[in-house]
Amino acid sequence: MKIIHNISQCVTMAGGARRGVRLAEPDILENAAIVIRDGLIIKVGSSDELLSRYPLAERFDAAGMAVVPGFVDPHTHLVWAGDRANEFEMRLQGKTYMEIMAAGGGILATLNATRKASLEELVAQSLERALRAFSYGTTTMEAKTGYGLDLETEFKQLEAILLLNHIGPLEVIPTYMGAHAIPQEYEGDTAGYTNWLCQTALPETKKWWLEHAPDHDLPFVDVFCEKGVFELAETRQILLEASRLGFPLKLHADEFENLGGASLAAELGAVSADHLVKTSLEDIRHLAQSETVAVSLPGTPFGLAQSEYTPARAIIDAGGYLALATDLNPGTTWNESMQFIQALSCRYLKLTPSETLAASTINSAKSISRDHLVGSIEPGKQADILILTVDDYRKLSYRYGTNLVASVVKKGEFYPNLSL
Repeated sequence: MKIIHNISQCVTMAGGARRGVRLAEPDILENAAIVIRDGLIIKVGSSDELLSRYPLAERFDAAGMAVVPGFVDPHTHLVWAGDRANEFEMRLQGKTYMEIMAAGGGILATLNATRKASLEELVAQSLERALRAFSYGTTTMEAKTGYGLDLETEFKQLEAILLLNHIGPLEVIPTYMGAHAIPQEYEGDTAGYTNWLCQTALPETKKWWLEHAPDHDLPFVDVFCEKGVFELAETRQILLEASRLGFPLKLHADEFENLGGASLAAELGAVSADHLVKTSLEDIRHLAQSETVAVSLPGTPFGLAQSEYTPARAIIDAGGYLALATDLNPGTTWNESMQFIQALSCRYLKLTPSETLAASTINSAKSISRDHLVGSIEPGKQADILILTVDDYRKLSYRYGTNLVASVVKKGEFYPNLSL
């Protein structure tokens, strides 16, 4: 048994995911303590009371430190090979994301590198990123495939995700995203590739998963719903087939143009709709009337030097669920830090520090269907906890460019930041 005591400020996020204006209610305890047993939180309360009640527990003194739930990053492309530094320079010279993609860059460039990489190379490169994210406070991360777009490489990415989760300490949640782009083999034939995904790839992915990970839930299925990639009709076709096969749904929607993807996500009961830069007020109303979480990825427009971001305040005002994610990927936003995402969100989404923290913990946990396990500090949850170097959680958003995590606690195990 372990106890973290003398906590200056314990931000619990207790009580479940937050809709609308409730996002700003962090639930804070002062001079608090957290009791941990067998990787789970068993008590949260007054430091003096819990120290007296559990005198034999191993003690961790957090005097002068704030404690918050471990960050949950619900949208990443963690597993890839190579980099796209050349495209960064192209964007600085005026090329757009879609122009680079049309010229064979973007996702397709990473696809070629990932197809060539061995499983061991993929795991080694991805593990470096996973450990960096963990050191910055991410304790649970979603990771997508989508840099293979054929059965062999997509399965290689899924196997890499399973291995990364097994290696730990970061917990990695899988998403199958064969609908990330149109591969060269189907250039000019989006309908043909869509049919292949529905008739071959999705059934084979389910078969592969049940053979290789029978004790795990089926992965999410995600689609890049965008003009020139998968438009609304093709997106609907893929998601309906995925749902029929039992896969839970996610959706890239309204990043560059509004095709109605957010409303489709709400209609089909997707767990989340992500990006949402071009989402209309009507689409926001549909999201707010559903359980679908709106996931904002402010690192992406920042990385693209764009001025338009997710209309986060409109989502909150409408009563929707809002979450945050890094969108970690090699092309537009190679950033493993959820701390930086919180800093961006205050400045460009006009969120408050309490809203950004809720959107990075309990709400982001809901956006990958893990809010019953992680995302808050309350009895029964996994002991996924961050002990900060500072005494006030608001400094996570106020400061940026440095790591404010002193120790990461994952399932009750302590991982001190050795760089401090």
